Amino acid sequence: MSDSTDQPTPTTLPEPFPTDWTRCLVLVAHPDDTEYGMSAAIARWTAEGRSVVYVLASSGEAGIEGMAPSIAGPIREEEQRRSAAHVGVHTVEFLGFPDSRIVNNGDLRDAIADSIRKHRPDVVVSLYSGAEFAPGFPNQSDHIEFGAAVGAAYDDVVAAAGVDSREGRPQMWFESDPQPSHYVDVKGFIEPAVDALAEHREYMSVLDPQTPVRDQARAQVERMVAPVEGLADGDPVVGFTRKRP
Repeated sequence: MSDSTDQPTPTTLPEPFPTDWTRCLVLVAHPDDTEYGMSAAIARWTAEGRSVVYVLASSGEAGIEGMAPSIAGPIREEEQRRSAAHVGVHTVEFLGFPDSRIVNNGDLRDAIADSIRKHRPDVVVSLYSGAEFAPGFPNQSDHIEFGAAVGAAYDDVVAAAGVDSREGRPQMWFESDPQPSHYVDVKGFIEPAVDALAEHREYMSVLDPQTPVRDQARAQVERMVAPVEGLADGDPVVGFTRKRP
C-alpha cells in the first residue's frame, strides 16, 4: 500500500541508473507497492532482457476495508501475480508476515537474507523507507520497518559472502526515492505500468469507488513518473537512491 504524492524536484540532478547487471530482486512490504511508479522501470529492465523477481513481506490481507483478511489475502496475492506479468515479472513470492504489523526483527531479516541467497541478485531494489514522502505526508510503519530489515539483511549477506560476487554477493542496493540519486528513463513504459496497477482491482475499487480503476491507475502512475527538469530530455523518469555500497 503506497501513498501517492507529487515528487519534489531534486536539488542535485541524479545520475542514470547503472546498467552493468543482469538479475534484480525487488523487495517490498505489500502487494501494489511496486506499482506506484517503480514498475515502469521494471518493465524497461525486463524488456532489455534482465531478470526481475518480486518478494513481498505480506499478502496485503489487511488492505481491503470490509473484507476479512482470510479472503483479502489470496485476492491480493493473485492481483499481484497478474500485475507483475504486465511488466515481465513471472516469479512472485510472499513471505507471510502480517500486513500492517511488520516489524524489523530477526525472523524478517532472516527471511529477507534467505531470499537474497536464493535468487542471487546483482541488484536489490526496495521501497522508500524514509519517515516522510514529503512534508506532511508520513510514510507507513510497515515500509519503514521493512526497509530497515532489508538494509540489515543485505549487510549480513554481503559480509558472509565476502567480496566476490560470484559467491552470490549482491553488488548494489537501491530504494525508490522522491529525492533520488539515480533515475531510469521510462519513456515507452508508462502503459505497462498502468496495466500493472489496474490489476489491483479489488483493492483500488474500495479505495475510490467513484473513479474507474484504470483511471485511478493512470493518474497515480503519471503523477509518480512525471518528467524532471534537466533529466532524460524531458522523458518521464523513476527515481532511486543508492543505499549500498
